[in-house]
Amino acid sequence: MLRFYVVNYMQRRDIIALLGGVSSWPFLAHAQQKAMPVIGFLGAAFPAVPTGQENPAEAGFLDGLAKSGYVKGKNLVIEYRTAEGHYDRLPALADDLVRRQVAVIVAIPLPSALAAKQATKTIPIVFWVGADPIKYRLVASLSHPGGNATGISGLAVGLIAKRLELLHELVPKASLIALLANPSNPSVSSQSEEAKEAARTLGQPIEIVQASTAAEIDAAFASLTERRVGGLSVGADGFFYNARWQIVDLAARHAVPVIYESREFVEAGGLASYGTNLRDSYRQLGHLTGKVLDGAKPADLPVMQPTNFELVVNRKTADALGLTIPPSILARVDEVIE
Repeated sequence: MLRFYVVNYMQRRDIIALLGGVSSWPFLAHAQQKAMPVIGFLGAAFPAVPTGQENPAEAGFLDGLAKSGYVKGKNLVIEYRTAEGHYDRLPALADDLVRRQVAVIVAIPLPSALAAKQATKTIPIVFWVGADPIKYRLVASLSHPGGNATGISGLAVGLIAKRLELLHELVPKASLIALLANPSNPSVSSQSEEAKEAARTLGQPIEIVQASTAAEIDAAFASLTERRVGGLSVGADGFFYNARWQIVDLAARHAVPVIYESREFVEAGGLASYGTNLRDSYRQLGHLTGKVLDGAKPADLPVMQPTNFELVVNRKTADALGLTIPPSILARVDEVIE
């Protein structure tokens, strides 16, 4: 026997509302899932490595993030922007990341940090710079940054005096030394002034030579030979780091003893380096970025500074230059590359 049920208007409306609610459950559940945060990585020139070799900077950064619970491709997206050594492109790249509404901008080195700071006052910025971040108004103070930026001050510029001191020990009879600086780098004047002051303290004449292209690096080394420069310190700069094979080759060809900012130059055949470990620095950067992703405000996160510096010497290169590594350096060296 067939039975017929009459559903009144009020019941029909309730049933439709219920069915509509059921159909929307998957969409509500999806909307409630936390979207993966996006890091905007702004680089003046990403650290170059030989084909097939691990990039120590990237490996260190990702390791620092992982230790904070963030894994690229799993619960984190990273969008890379690089000026490829053309610092004038950085403002447009920074603006692009702001339009992308990334969760945080990681800016390396100083030119990138300045471009990011100019582009946004609200998106958190985590920087790695070799200069004084207070001087360039990235932060109000190291202990209380006070704005939307914090990071690591690698003291690369502050180490110029130490490198010149080590260079003086390596080539004590040099009548003239030089500093190679990139005029496109905002810290070029600071680097030059510190080098001149250090040279005065050592009682050592010094020349400042500049280069911002591969051709200008070639010309700079040609001028060193003409001026009979007995030793060179290469300024901290991303462009020079990526041009390290060219610089090391020219140093060997012109028989110029050179000291650099990082061990990668020495591994490429350079004479000596003194500075922070690139992998460790970027690991700290990744850890600090993780804190910001967790909700910490840059204004409340003190700027970090390295406490460990490594001295690396290449004995084979020293022998080729006819140099004897003095006991004063061997007593302090962290590693001798044979």
